[in-house]
This record gives sequence, C-alpha cells and structure tokens, in this order.
Amino acid sequence: MAARNVVVAQSGGPTCVINNTLRGIIEACFADPATFGAVYAGRFGIEGVLKEELIDLSASSAEEIALLRTTPAAGAVGTCRYKLKPNQEEDFERVVEVLKAHDVGYFFYIGGNDSQDTAYKVSQRAREVGLDLVAVGVPKTIDNDLGDDQFTLIDHSPGYGSAARYFANYILQANEENAGSRTADPVLVIQAMGRKIGFIPAAARLADPERRLPLQIYMAESKLTLEQLGQNVLNQLERDGRCLVVVSEGFDVGEFGVTRDAFGHIQFSASQTTVAQVVVNYLNTLKFPVTGKARGQVPGTDQRNAMAYASGVDLDEAYEVGRHAVHLARTEGTGYMATLLRRRDTRAYQVIYDKVPLDKVAAFDRSFPERWLAPNRIDVTDEFLAYAEPLIGGDWVSVPQVKGRARFARITPALVTPKLPAYVPQTHRLKPE
Repeated sequence: MAARNVVVAQSGGPTCVINNTLRGIIEACFADPATFGAVYAGRFGIEGVLKEELIDLSASSAEEIALLRTTPAAGAVGTCRYKLKPNQEEDFERVVEVLKAHDVGYFFYIGGNDSQDTAYKVSQRAREVGLDLVAVGVPKTIDNDLGDDQFTLIDHSPGYGSAARYFANYILQANEENAGSRTADPVLVIQAMGRKIGFIPAAARLADPERRLPLQIYMAESKLTLEQLGQNVLNQLERDGRCLVVVSEGFDVGEFGVTRDAFGHIQFSASQTTVAQVVVNYLNTLKFPVTGKARGQVPGTDQRNAMAYASGVDLDEAYEVGRHAVHLARTEGTGYMATLLRRRDTRAYQVIYDKVPLDKVAAFDRSFPERWLAPNRIDVTDEFLAYAEPLIGGDWVSVPQVKGRARFARITPALVTPKLPAYVPQTHRLKPE
C-alpha cells in the first residue's frame, strides 16, 4: 500500500508539553516513510484544515523539530477554539474536500474533550462518505477533566502534571511573600485556572503535604459560600495571624461579568472582573483580628506555558502518547484516542499506553472526585496527593539557552499550495443584516 499523507493539528488552551506530543507524532511518522507520506500541520487547528492552510513540516530542520520538546504553548503551529457543530454541514464537507485534495490518510488531533469530539466527528464523517481516513485523538489539557470519573479511560492528561508543578511552586513562593509581609497583607488570595474542575487548585496542597502552612483551598466543588469563606479566613487569622487562600476561577461568588470562548466555556481570565478580586473585595469589608488587608494575585496563562516549571514526567509522557497515537493509526485504525493508564500492580509509579474509543471521551467532562475533598471542604485528602505527586516530577527541566534567553523551536511556516477555492469557516461568517 502506498504511503498516505498526514495532518496533525491541535485545539483548545495550550500547555507546557503540547509541542512534545506534536514532536512525538512528527518523529514517529518521519521514521516510517513506507506508511506515512508528507506530514502537514493544520495552521491554527481545524481552522487551518478548513482554510486549507497546511504547514509542510518537512521544511523545518530536525533541530527545530527536536526543540519542540522544551517549547511551550502553541506558537509552533497554532491552536484554535473552533468547534465543528452538527449543523455546520458545509464545514464537514470542506474538511473532507481538503483531506481528499491532499491525499491525507491520517489525521491526528491533539486536545481536550471538545477536541476529541472533533476527532470523533471527523472519523464518523469520513466513514459516512467512504473516505479512507484514520482519525486518532491525542489527549491534552491542564484541567485534567478528560476521561471518566473512575480514571479507567485515562489516568491523567498530558499538561496537567506541569500545571500542578507550577502551582505547587507558586504557592511556596507566595508563602514566603505572605510570611514576610503579614503585618500589612495578612491575607493573600490566589486564583487558579481550571474553570469548574478543581484539579489545578487542588495541586496547591502539593506545596505543603504536611499541612503546616495557613493554606485554604476553595474549588468550585467545595460548594461553600463567600460568607463561609470569610469566616474560615477570620478563624485562620485568629490562629496564625495570616492566611493563604487559593480559589478556583470557577468558585461561585455570584454573578459577575463573564465572556465565553467558541466552545461555550467561560473565559474567567478574560472577563470584566475576577473571582479573586470579588473575594478580596469581600474580605476587606470584614473586621480582621490583625492589622492589614487582603490582597490578590491572578497568575494568567503562565500557569500553562511556564516552561521553567515543566514536569519532566509530563514531558516524557506527552512525547510517548504522541508516538503511541501513530502506532495506533498504523495498527488499530480509526476512531481511537491514545491514552495512558497507571499501573496498579506495582508500588512504583508507572504508566502504560493504550487506546480508548473516541466516543467514550468526546465532549465528556470528568469531575474532581468527591472522595478527594477533605471533610472541611477547604482541603484535599492524602489519596489525592498520592495520585498527583508523581505527576509533577523531580528535577528541573533543562531548557536550551542562547545568551541567557530560552531557545524555542521555530517551525518554518511553509504552507502547501492550495488546490481548492478559498473558504471561510461557517462560524466566522458575518450574519446578514
């Protein structure tokens, strides 16, 4: 059988390690030219496929591909938040036309639950129209909400371990600030990403597994009120004279102005105000038993792209899951997501790489287990710590440097020659007056 061309793309919020997954796919495809022909990247995800903007990855040197290992975020080939919805028939037809026009036989889509839904829909449509296409999903999300609540479909998503490592170290540094400035700023409120899923704020406890710090964690799953939060902080101030408050961006503080992305998810960091600011404002209406006021910090996209804090475990797993996706495409065919599962038959942390049908993970949000919430609702259990601690790795990752500056990959933006008329994705079209 003649080699068929490849399209790899990604969507959703990027991570520290997403480019190492991309690298794993590229290098595995390049290593098997008898099966995989030209390897293209969809520029800005599925939007690049719709617009027929395909980057020829062979135009980039092996050195640049290798540098993807420690290149964060999505600058290499771009990402998107474009969703293929059931009523967008023209979009589906266009995807098929573009893949046919460029003899694409393999489609890899890196992302979270909505991205796996896109991979599933592309796989289904290809089957319906008789297109010989193998579509494979590849997991990625810092939120760790991909999969089922029993952790049998995927143990954790590449990207989460690095976000958890970032937040654990952020809390350690914030504690030094709070301990030294407690006379003026006894309460420090820190907002964590994760929408309404608590895996990232929960990682704050990794900074202090012995529970020695005056640390309180408020996830959306905590189901506490702003007034309860305030009373907890006052009690902590009575005991310790200071308090670190970690609050999820999805913690319920009542109505405030929000914006949404194309997937329909609330973009808390892009909204008119923040949960942390609401909490700070409320706390500063209370009478503290110590001097000073509350102040807040909202680390932004640094939580998902600070390569200096990347987990080595996360990087290695991200690469291997990309390579495994290529193995699945070669041996199992279409309609699967590459997955990683934790071995339960050994005390040492180990994972195995497997597969799961795309329809089992498409557009499904995993929740933070209730059993991992402490009885006081402002902490997590040791069972969560045992789950999360291996994911953040040990030593610091070595990032190539040139004159003290990080040397990131620079993928040559060599677009293939279009073979079809120009196309505007349906969602981007202006509505008639």
